[in-house]
Amino acid sequence: MFTDALIQLWKDSGFAALNWQYLIMIAISCILFYLAIVKKFEPLLLLPIAFGMLLANLPMTGLMAEPPSSTEPGGMLYYLYLGVKKGIYPSLIFLGIGVMTDFGPLIARPISLLLGAAAQLGIVVAFVIAIALGFTPQQAASIGIIGGADGPTAIYLTTKLAPELLPAIAIAAYSYMALIPMIQPPIMKLLTTQKERETKMEQLRPVSKLEKVCFPIIVTILCVLLLPSVAPLIGMLMLGNLFKESGVVDRLSDTAQNALINIVTIFLGVTVGATAKADTFLRPETLKIIALGLMAFMFSTVGGVLLGKLLYYITGGKINPLIGSAGVSAVPMAARVSQIVGQKANPTNYLLMHAMGPNVAGVIGSAVAAGILLSLFG
Repeated sequence: MFTDALIQLWKDSGFAALNWQYLIMIAISCILFYLAIVKKFEPLLLLPIAFGMLLANLPMTGLMAEPPSSTEPGGMLYYLYLGVKKGIYPSLIFLGIGVMTDFGPLIARPISLLLGAAAQLGIVVAFVIAIALGFTPQQAASIGIIGGADGPTAIYLTTKLAPELLPAIAIAAYSYMALIPMIQPPIMKLLTTQKERETKMEQLRPVSKLEKVCFPIIVTILCVLLLPSVAPLIGMLMLGNLFKESGVVDRLSDTAQNALINIVTIFLGVTVGATAKADTFLRPETLKIIALGLMAFMFSTVGGVLLGKLLYYITGGKINPLIGSAGVSAVPMAARVSQIVGQKANPTNYLLMHAMGPNVAGVIGSAVAAGILLSLFG
């Protein structure tokens, strides 16, 4: 009896169901733990993603199991994942981002919108190459959006067009966002001269409160009328910004940028990681997606810097091309990289506020790009 009980206990345990695929996924999750905790690569999302991946690849937990019938319950993470599947979590994160975003530099220098648009070049390049590699248009669009350097947007679009690719795209997007300080500087230096990098820019004009309050309302009207499919992302982004700039809803503003975004980040990260099951993640397509994601990031940087160079010559040397690299929407990391590279060329250079214009323009640009792709292939 005792031996039979031990045998039955072993059969019912996850150890009996472990195979090499599960072990590889557990090892990958441990690598992500290392990158998040030791290297501090986007830890706020990479850590919960890694833990979700770990949970999903411990056999027989049933945490992501769908309900077998309307009367029987599914796994806990399955219900939390509905927030990703329905596009709720990415939109709520955009609400928090909006509260933390200052559109002042963009309003002061509207030409920054062009730099934000140019930095979406990687989306187009990655899309075309993904099609050539045999991905469907929906999958290629989801892979291309990695070049927008906006994790929530990548997750939002992928859940709509190619949910089967969500784990690989989410991990690629957030990993490369964390690697921006290593990916961008060599490209920036390669495409610019010492003289261009040394360029000092004039101080931005002051932006009135009226302009800051009207901006999110006007952008919402124009973008949503043009692309109704982008309403969840642009709408929440601009609502959050209006909370901040109106100055009359401090409690809502504080909740959106602290408690709400922290809770949603936990749910988003864990459930996205939990979709990375061994049978769907360990495929050749995953390596292709990771490679295409890196290519998308690189070409987005190229697009922004090249337009920055063009504006440098058009304006007679008044715009430093380095701020174009901040057109990718990784706020504020990409703007900081522009500042660092510029200051190395000229210690008296201060490009941070100038780079924030293209940086926040990139947030809008990536959301608009997602809306276009969703309209075309959704």
